Amino acid sequence: MQLAYRKKTHPGVEVVLQAVTHCFFCSLLQLTGVLDDCFCDVESIDVFNNFKIYPRIKKLTERDYFRYYKVNLKRPCPFWPDDGHCAIKDCHVEPCPESKVPVGIKSGNYNKYSQAANTMSDMTECEQANELGAINSTLSNQSKEAFADWARHDDAQDHFCELDDETSPDAEYVDLLLNPERFTGYKGPSAWRVWNSIYEENCFKPRSVYRPLNPLAPSRGESKGFYNWLEGLCLEKRVFYRLISGLHSSINIHLCAEYLLDEGWGRSVWGPNVQEFRQRFDTAETKGEGTRRLKNLYFLYLIELRALYKVAPYFERAIVNLYTGNSQEDGETKELLLQIFNEIKAFPMHFDEKSMFAGHKMEAKTLKEEFRLHFKNISRIMDCVGCSKCRLWGKLQTQGLGTALKVLFSEKEIKNLPEHSPSKGFQLTRQEIVALLNGFGRRSKDRIC
Repeated sequence: MQLAYRKKTHPGVEVVLQAVTHCFFCSLLQLTGVLDDCFCDVESIDVFNNFKIYPRIKKLTERDYFRYYKVNLKRPCPFWPDDGHCAIKDCHVEPCPESKVPVGIKSGNYNKYSQAANTMSDMTECEQANELGAINSTLSNQSKEAFADWARHDDAQDHFCELDDETSPDAEYVDLLLNPERFTGYKGPSAWRVWNSIYEENCFKPRSVYRPLNPLAPSRGESKGFYNWLEGLCLEKRVFYRLISGLHSSINIHLCAEYLLDEGWGRSVWGPNVQEFRQRFDTAETKGEGTRRLKNLYFLYLIELRALYKVAPYFERAIVNLYTGNSQEDGETKELLLQIFNEIKAFPMHFDEKSMFAGHKMEAKTLKEEFRLHFKNISRIMDCVGCSKCRLWGKLQTQGLGTALKVLFSEKEIKNLPEHSPSKGFQLTRQEIVALLNGFGRRSKDRIC
């Protein structure tokens, strides 16, 4: 994790402060040994991520294609009356004016596969708009049929997330670099209600079994009993819990690393909050639960890494362009993405998802659908987050994980992708692509020590 306590000091002193807080925080994160439910060791993951993946994924998520995310932050909570949005100024998300969004991104998914994306020279925005209009208006009947198939496929039963309608007037582009994930001051019953709904109602457990250290319930010393019950679950349901726990841990690390420390002197000061970090992850303060949470974070990293490994053939096709309208930018972005895929392919300890849903065919199908619906329900709960900035990053990371699960359960469809024409069997929207890579980018940043 990269940490920096930003304050007005001499540049040399600031560097020392960054290094000290960086090393101290990371020393608290250190784990060793093999993870549960896979044969991967923590040390190998750290070396691979820190030296092979993070430098590249950081550059990738700063490029235009991945920095602009279209999201609807005004969707009502579907499960309980809206208790009001966070009034803290740092909860606010600044949408990106459409004039600032690259014209190729605004043009939608149709042009993602256009050969013009590779040949289009630098033009004025008006000329680009005219050219894009011409591309759309001259689509062959075959292409139009393919696009219709994609739209129907997007509504099919392979989604693990409730996707925002990008055509809604409430959907806006957000520049993720200008709206970083950080602790805004949003906390208390409203925030915990979201997580408790996720854990207590969607994690394949009876209501009589309580998650350890439930913040809204008195401590009952049930950690051991809970994990005895959890280990008795089938692999699929155990994996589900570990993914949610890992996502929760990842978000907590981000918030502890970029914590609102001071609002004085006319501006906010952000930096690492060690006390908050210890409260969530220290072995003594969490009765041993902190270690489990961090291991679940590693497990989540491996799941998303495996999804990128599986989806590589989709992007390696020449027909797929990460299209913004700037041919040089687009070529460099795709080349960087392919470099990341090459590094991932060389990693020797991938999670083996083939052990999941491998039982009786009908039982496996039913369990997979239950798995999908539970996660889709969690994605809907993200619309109940009161802080707009927290909602933005919660929706993005949930959608990123949901896209990873979609990839893992679409192996046959990905293997059958045509090289030079659109696929009817497997498709990713730009929204899913941006969420998948940015979500994994957050996981990669967690482990920078």
